[in-house]
Amino acid sequence: MTNYKKGLLITVVGVFFVTPDSLFVRLIDSDAMTIAFWRSTISGALIICFLLITEGLSCFKNILIMGKLGWIYCFLIGSTSPAFVIAVNNTSVANVVFIFSAIPAFASILSWMFLREYISKKIRWTIFFVILGLTVISYGSAENEVSHWSGNAVALYISFAYAAGLAILRGLKNISMIPAIPIGYLGSALIIWPSIDPLTSIDDAYCLYIAHGFCIAVATACLTLGPRYLSSPEVSLLILLEAVFAPLLVWAVISEDPGHWTLLGGAIVIGSIFLSNMQAFVRPRKKRLMQ
Repeated sequence: MTNYKKGLLITVVGVFFVTPDSLFVRLIDSDAMTIAFWRSTISGALIICFLLITEGLSCFKNILIMGKLGWIYCFLIGSTSPAFVIAVNNTSVANVVFIFSAIPAFASILSWMFLREYISKKIRWTIFFVILGLTVISYGSAENEVSHWSGNAVALYISFAYAAGLAILRGLKNISMIPAIPIGYLGSALIIWPSIDPLTSIDDAYCLYIAHGFCIAVATACLTLGPRYLSSPEVSLLILLEAVFAPLLVWAVISEDPGHWTLLGGAIVIGSIFLSNMQAFVRPRKKRLMQ
């Protein structure tokens, strides 16, 4: 199997497992912090077990050499777990995943600010339309009972956190950051633990908690490994599949209507990212076929 096919398969598997994330948050009948605790604990523990089985203790040596940027990455990844649950509990799933679709645009801005990477005219136009789409989504929140600006704001933070994480990964591309993921998740769980009783709803929902944590563990590992074999535009296009399928899945299972303003704003965001990356996606593929 070629590296391209390997990266494609790994990334698609990651998108498949991350798609039901928001649905699990809706289905589990518990408070946001309890869901976030088990989401972080189970996924973090499973990733550690996987690393120990496949690589042994030596895989954690990267933690000693990742420096301040690596620890910032741990904080960012850890903070996204409770933030995601809070976002889904305070706005529609469609709003959350459509705002996530703006991550590539935010990553370009942060790369320009901190890595001094040039932003092309095409990317500047993409950022403009992404901001336009997010504005439409924000406007629609006032007319949708499920949506609220507070959840949108938290989703926006998560987008910036993931974008900052991508910028850090670019700066630490010679170091495998997978061992940093469970540190972020388990650290987040330890911070949450004193403020909740994690056993409150465990008897009624333990199957959902385990399935939720398993999906997040597989998705996070795959979406961290996949970009090693694919270009950034290719990864961005594949991750957009989650923004399409997650709201449809929630709509089908629990009849959560995203609202027409959210669908319009989401179409603008996804469409702009899609068109921006399509040219960069096609060119490398043509080049591979000619080789």
